[in-house]
Amino acid sequence: MASASPAVLPESGGRQASPAMIWSALGVVYVVWGSTYLAIRVVVEADIPPMLGMSARFLIAAVLLAAFLGLKSGPRRLRVTRQEAFGAAVVGLLLLAFGNGAVAVAEQTVPSGLAALLVAAIPLWLMLLRVAGGDRPRALTWGGVLIGFAGVALLALSGGDTSAKPMSVAILVVGTICWAIGSRFSPRLGLPRDPLVAALYEMAFGGTAMLLLGVLLGEPGRLHLGRIETPGWIALGYLIAFGSLLAYTAYSYLLANAPISLIGTYAYVNPAVAVLLGWLILGEHVTWKILIGGAVIILGVALVVTAERRTSAS
Repeated sequence: MASASPAVLPESGGRQASPAMIWSALGVVYVVWGSTYLAIRVVVEADIPPMLGMSARFLIAAVLLAAFLGLKSGPRRLRVTRQEAFGAAVVGLLLLAFGNGAVAVAEQTVPSGLAALLVAAIPLWLMLLRVAGGDRPRALTWGGVLIGFAGVALLALSGGDTSAKPMSVAILVVGTICWAIGSRFSPRLGLPRDPLVAALYEMAFGGTAMLLLGVLLGEPGRLHLGRIETPGWIALGYLIAFGSLLAYTAYSYLLANAPISLIGTYAYVNPAVAVLLGWLILGEHVTWKILIGGAVIILGVALVVTAERRTSAS
C-alpha cells in the first residue's frame, strides 16, 4: 500500500519546483508503488513467511533511513517526544502491521493485480469514516462511494475465478479498513513534524509489530533460509530499497512541491501497473470480472475525489 490516500493528503507547500523533477518523482510513485504488489507476491511465493518478510522490509529500511538522516543532519534530528513516538507507533501498527501486513498475508492466494484493485477502495472507507465523524458529503460523493463499493463486491465475487480464497480477500478488506482508519486519524496523533523522521519511526514500530505477529503465527518454524531462491531475495531487496525508501522520498518531495490533484492520480495508476505487471511477469489470470470490478472502483474513487476537490475549492 501507498503511504496515504488522496483523501488525506496535506496541502502543497507552494514552492516552485522543476516540472521535470515533479514528473520524475510522480513516475517513481506510479511505477514503484504499483510494482510493490508484484514484489510482495514474489516474496511470499519464495517461501518467505509474509509477516517476517514484511518485518524485514520495514526494519531494514528504518535502519538505513536512520543512518542516512543521522549522518546528514546529526542524531538530534532523530529525537522525538513520547507523544510523537506514540503517534508513530499507532500509525505504524494500523498502516503497516495491519494494512500492509494484510496485503502480504492475502497475496499468498490473492493475485497481485486483484489485491491492488481492492486496495484502491481505501478512499471510499475514508469517506465513510468522515461521515461517521459528522461530515455531510455531497450527493456526487455518495454516488462515488456506492459505485466504488459495488466494484469491491464484484471483485470479491471474482475471487472464485482465480486462486484467491474468500478468507484471503476478507483479510485484505480488513487491512484496507485499518489503513483508512490510520490515515484518517494520523493528523490527530501528534506525529513528528519531519515526514522522514515520522516515516522512520512508523516503519520501526510497524516492522517490530509484524515481527511479533509473525512469531505468534508460528512463522519462524516455516522459515528456511536455504530454500529461498534468488527471485525471493531480489524482490525483498526491491521492497526495501525502492518500495520503502525511494518511493517514499519521491512522495515526500511531491507533497512539498506538487498540487494535490496531481499527486492523487497515483490511486488510479497503481492498480493498472499492478494488474499489468502481474499478468506480464507472473502470468496471473485476469478475468473480465476483475477488469470491470477494478474499473468500477476507480470510477467511484474518481467521483469521490472530484466531489471533494470541488467542495474544497468552493
